[in-house]
Amino acid sequence: MIEEVFAVGTSRIHRVDPRHRVVFAAVFSVQTAIGKEPAALILALAAALVLVLAARLDARRVLQRSVPVLAFLMLLWLVLPWTVPGRPWLTTGPLSASMEGVRLSWQISLKSISILLALMALTATMTAATLGHALHHLGVPEKIVSLLMITYRYLFVIEAEFTRLWRAAKVRGFRPRTNLHSYRTYAYLVGMLFVRASDRAERVYAAMRCRGFKGKFYTLAVFPAGRDTVWFSLGMSGLAIAMAAAEWTATV
Repeated sequence: MIEEVFAVGTSRIHRVDPRHRVVFAAVFSVQTAIGKEPAALILALAAALVLVLAARLDARRVLQRSVPVLAFLMLLWLVLPWTVPGRPWLTTGPLSASMEGVRLSWQISLKSISILLALMALTATMTAATLGHALHHLGVPEKIVSLLMITYRYLFVIEAEFTRLWRAAKVRGFRPRTNLHSYRTYAYLVGMLFVRASDRAERVYAAMRCRGFKGKFYTLAVFPAGRDTVWFSLGMSGLAIAMAAAEWTATV
């Protein structure tokens, strides 16, 4: 199952209105992604680290979730400096790393890490249901919100079906190997998973219709606009202005 380990907490970030968190997470991500100047990107990384500290996220779990991104960035550092044309920075035999390649690599690295940390602090600190209701309050079409929430919920149902099928295959003596029988078994397994998922979807839809479902999820949750939300909004607005000023100053 998808763990929501960051969604439970009492930090200042957890007390901020989810709608404000979603809006500023989107603004921060877009502004960081299109940024180019070192000052703006370093400011974005510093702000992301502050958000993680303010959310009181467990450092070990943050690092675990960052491993795929860090591995991808390592691959970029092994390729981009040596393949992007430009002024030589380091020459090793027939290979030459360019200044432009190094610059592009650290830009991508700063952007990726900053956006990842900010999204962990702002959106991973809320449950999927809270995120869906926040998107609904922000004017996102109801069908998209419903699709998001239903998909999240029934990923676990499909996982349970797959677990049962896999357990049944192992009870019958199936052992994965690199032969035609194993490939055929995997194909049957995937096919049966689709069949059972389709059958479960029809039964779930009928059950929801019997309970009066009309395409909309209701909630009694109220998003408070307290002091933490006000300070958070002011701080993130100031950050956006500071990053824009850093980009503008460098181009003048």
